[in-house]
Amino acid sequence: MGLELKQSQRMSQELRMTPQLQQAIKLLQLSRLELADLIQTEMVENPMLEEFEDDRPVERSGADQMDDKPEPTTEQQDAEKAVEEIDWERYLENYSSPLPASTAGHNDDLPGVDQTLSTRLGLTDHLLEQLGVVDTSEDERHLAELIIGNLDEQGYLRNSTVEELAERNETSIDAVEDALALVQGFDPPGIAARDLRECLLLQAHALCPEDEVLRHVIEDHIPDLEKKNYAGIARALGVPREAILDAHRAIMTLDPRPGVQFNDDDATYIVPDIYIVFRDGEWVPTLNEDGLPRLRVSEYYRKALRNGAGKEAKSYVQERLRSAWWLIRSIQQRQRTILKVTESIIRFQRDFLDYGIEHLRPLVLREVADDIGMHESTISRVTTNKYVHTPRGIFELKFFFNSSIRKDGGEDLAAEAVKHHIKQVVSEEDPAKPLSDQKIVQLLKERHQIHIARRTVAKYREALGILSSSKRKRLI
Repeated sequence: MGLELKQSQRMSQELRMTPQLQQAIKLLQLSRLELADLIQTEMVENPMLEEFEDDRPVERSGADQMDDKPEPTTEQQDAEKAVEEIDWERYLENYSSPLPASTAGHNDDLPGVDQTLSTRLGLTDHLLEQLGVVDTSEDERHLAELIIGNLDEQGYLRNSTVEELAERNETSIDAVEDALALVQGFDPPGIAARDLRECLLLQAHALCPEDEVLRHVIEDHIPDLEKKNYAGIARALGVPREAILDAHRAIMTLDPRPGVQFNDDDATYIVPDIYIVFRDGEWVPTLNEDGLPRLRVSEYYRKALRNGAGKEAKSYVQERLRSAWWLIRSIQQRQRTILKVTESIIRFQRDFLDYGIEHLRPLVLREVADDIGMHESTISRVTTNKYVHTPRGIFELKFFFNSSIRKDGGEDLAAEAVKHHIKQVVSEEDPAKPLSDQKIVQLLKERHQIHIARRTVAKYREALGILSSSKRKRLI
């Protein structure tokens, strides 16, 4: 059978995402800091964009921030359909669609910057600072820097052995050991240990250098200590049981992860995207746009077009203008969506704002989506990596979406509210007789009419970082 070429036509329907829609979706799921970075990048790449300041006092919040924005001109609507047909001179003369005016800087109800930002010095920098003031040889300093660079996020030297470091740097094991001892003498105590035992020994030596019992317990009896076998340890060391209890008390004050407090990954900036403040008897959402550049089309290019431009220049400006216009409109849509979602959350979670976390109600994405007429996927994107500042604390918007836990004689509770009750119950227990998971189940039912399975209590307890009852038990 011979091969044959033919031409044919076929009609079909398919869903395609325009570049503009892709950009809007991308902006919607960015965090606030990521958005600020993207705006700065776009301003560098697109000369049609420029930042401007508006010093007029603003006292608006909530939907007012969006409702009085100028309607798109006929030229702006045409741009979406056929940019090349726009009267460019008129468009650039009249177009001014900046980001919504920030209210954060003009409202005394909103918290200061010091209440919403946090940062710490990283572990590497902290150790290098100490190394910089130590009188040591150049070779030892080089090895110490390598050791510091090989520490993990908890402050341990686990990624490389002393032998590997010596081989890679063509030096002796003793030289690396000396450099390691130097780093292990830095703050915080216990840093650069190779295992938990060494970490605790370093701290014990720094804090209690004369306590031989403590040193022996750490060196040889940690497993027995975990089992609360105080009598067996006392017999093995030939000391009174009280001495072992004293050693246990001392060990409980030590830090098994000394590097975590300096963890660079933990040193993040939390800047709220939106605030919820109580004003005139109502909870009102207020967009936080401090630090986000307010954009408009460059005045320079307005003048350039008014003075005439060649065909190539006009084509370039045409393309750049379309990109600038879509970016500004996408940012506006992002901010408008965050505001609408927050307004809906306020309606559903009013009791949380009024009375606290124990009154957080169950909520799913579909409820908010139906409330404001959006798709669930949009709600999911807009609540990820977006933070809200409330009088109850700073929370990711996803925090307000919780599964339901059954409660007698009232509305069901949110999972986060149940976790709060579990944490409260454990905090009130007798350390010598910690509550079992089953006992917590009973207390939740008796005190709060909450029905929950034992395995669910265990799951929530682990999520809260609460140890099992056997490990919480204290005899000292």
